[in-house]
Amino acid sequence: MTAAGFRPPPDFSTRPTLTGTFGMVASTHWIASATGQAVLERGGTAADAAVAAAFVLHVVEPHLNGPGGDLTAIVQPAGGRPRVLAGQGPAPAAATIAAYRQMGLTAVPGSGALAAAVPGAVDAWLLLLRDHGTWEVADVLDFAIGYARTGHPVLERVSATIAASAPLFREHWPSSATAWLADGVPRPGALLRLPTWAGTLQRLVAAGRGTSREARIDAVRREWSTGFVAEAIDTAVRRPHRHSTGSEHPGVLTAGDLAGWSATWEDPVSLDLGTAWGGWTVHKAGAWTQGPALLAALRLLRDLPDEAVDPATAFGVHHLVEAQKLALADRDSWFADDPGVPLTTLLSADYATERGRLIDAAASGEFRPGRPDGRDPWLPPLRVTGDEGADASAGEPTVRPNGAARGDTCHLDVVDRWGTVISATPSGGWLQSSPHIPELGFCLGTRLQMTWLDGSSPSALQPGRRPRSTLTPTLLTRPDGAVAALGSPGGDQQDQWQLPYLVRLLRGGFGPQQAIDAPTFHTTALVGSFWPREYDPAGLTIESRYPADVLDELTRRGHRVTTAGDWALGRLSTAGRDADGLLYAAANPRGMQGYAVGR
Repeated sequence: MTAAGFRPPPDFSTRPTLTGTFGMVASTHWIASATGQAVLERGGTAADAAVAAAFVLHVVEPHLNGPGGDLTAIVQPAGGRPRVLAGQGPAPAAATIAAYRQMGLTAVPGSGALAAAVPGAVDAWLLLLRDHGTWEVADVLDFAIGYARTGHPVLERVSATIAASAPLFREHWPSSATAWLADGVPRPGALLRLPTWAGTLQRLVAAGRGTSREARIDAVRREWSTGFVAEAIDTAVRRPHRHSTGSEHPGVLTAGDLAGWSATWEDPVSLDLGTAWGGWTVHKAGAWTQGPALLAALRLLRDLPDEAVDPATAFGVHHLVEAQKLALADRDSWFADDPGVPLTTLLSADYATERGRLIDAAASGEFRPGRPDGRDPWLPPLRVTGDEGADASAGEPTVRPNGAARGDTCHLDVVDRWGTVISATPSGGWLQSSPHIPELGFCLGTRLQMTWLDGSSPSALQPGRRPRSTLTPTLLTRPDGAVAALGSPGGDQQDQWQLPYLVRLLRGGFGPQQAIDAPTFHTTALVGSFWPREYDPAGLTIESRYPADVLDELTRRGHRVTTAGDWALGRLSTAGRDADGLLYAAANPRGMQGYAVGR
């Protein structure tokens, strides 16, 4: 039922919201979704399905994630409580501000091994398999090995990313040129094979020896962190190579860094939205991600009337955008992998009331972090973009001629017949992140670019500390047992695209697919998490399907509006279970790549 004050959802949607009772998978690539469903069909749990699909995503979306990257997930086991799977590795022991400054750097590069944190995705996926799965490593990895060995149809965006990176590869990263350009730029739709990565997976499978399934999985994890993988990474990183700064440096990651870290389980940060929002509670990862910024924005909007939050109207878009600006300013000034982050205050009712008074009829063009507990915020440098700075294609990686890459990611949601629900966002280790490691078949990630070479910043580069990640899956729960997983790629836009979805779903009476299909938007008035960390005050990027009167009114209010095309923004998917046990899933139609499957 549509809430009073909301415009009703459109009669049209691109696809139905899938429903069933057996199992559902939704992801950013149809092959990964089909892989996950195949595992469910063979009796696997949601964890088995998620891990199998995730390793397939490494193969079919190598421009968006890879084994050298990272992972954040939220898992609710059947009958259990939500837990965060923390697969974000920390900065290496030698990654100090002083060391980087001595290299002549003023910022962590956006590409190259100096930006590499300890790769966390593979260990985290295997921890999920060990603790909540039932399958053996060999069976779970068989899908990815098959696609890597025999080939998969290369995506147009993969081909475009390789083409954009080709000059860098040929001139400065010869191992990447050998891996991706041996026969020229792959043609979209042609079969792409990754035999070296297939061989690495087979060697990992062979290392899985032990007297129990758990012991065999842990043996594979040890081989990754202390065996041939760690050794090859250590050797590769020592080779000086071109970074996005235009300078040549070796990296600082070592085998010892890999050996000293493993993925962990953590408690989520949660916000009860109350009865006006259907009684839902929203769960996010901690302030080492940007996730609590979505909770802060929802807290600012929670008590507003329907007409003030309806994303179909200029009035509603304005309120959502201004709330996001305030929440993201606090993200940029306060969030970090640090127990001292004043998160309780940042999400409190009194603080939301205080911050909410800053939202008026006009768009703000200021950077306005708050003063929780009377503390002065750290103020990041504001590198203001020019008129050309608004990036309407911000959902996909943008590779610049010097190799700088604004990256994106993947997303995966699974629910099984027993009621386990998983929301996972893997990223990093893009094929354009750093030189290809020829012994392993993948490259390292660049998450350290989200740290600052300023010791006064809460998110300063510091050995052993995680960079503040953009990866931000979401889990929804309700006292009657309903639960939903959702998330999106999109870097700094991930939670921004989730916010109008949640408003439409929880307040507006939209179904999941209707809410995904609806036109969306995001602000660029934030400090970019990716090198070169740009800031675009008052910028609002919005899909062109919005009516002209809405766009005109937003402009009149002072928003610097950039239209991005009819179907250009948002990459959401979702899977869930209602209070009666009915399962459902939906996926983003933009780009004709993401799909939900299930029965």
